[in-house]
Amino acid sequence: MKDLKLEQKRSLSRLEAADQLEALAAALRQGGEAELEIDPWKLSLRIPDDLRSEIEVEVSDGEIELEIEFTWPTGAADQAASSEAAADAEPAADRRKGASTGPRRTRSSGGRTAKRTAAKK
Repeated sequence: MKDLKLEQKRSLSRLEAADQLEALAAALRQGGEAELEIDPWKLSLRIPDDLRSEIEVEVSDGEIELEIEFTWPTGAADQAASSEAAADAEPAADRRKGASTGPRRTRSSGGRTAKRTAAKK
């Protein structure tokens, strides 16, 4: 299910099309919380630094269709992906350091304190 879909189909002059592309380019340059005016709407979008793009050109039945598509995760999906990536990266970093670095801090019981106490007795 889509969270939101906004679609507009209408005839434009070449200059009106250029104005829409310029508004999109300005929003992409700004990034972060950007506002994009596509008459009659004003959209507020969170645009991250990295996104995926797709450009498609189709020629058929005497028409040329040009599609430019940008995709990026929503804020919640982006945060979840960042958390997963950080969790996955931590064990890999530990493996690169080697076994001599000692126990990880996430250990539950019986860490270094218990070993020091036992050694003193």
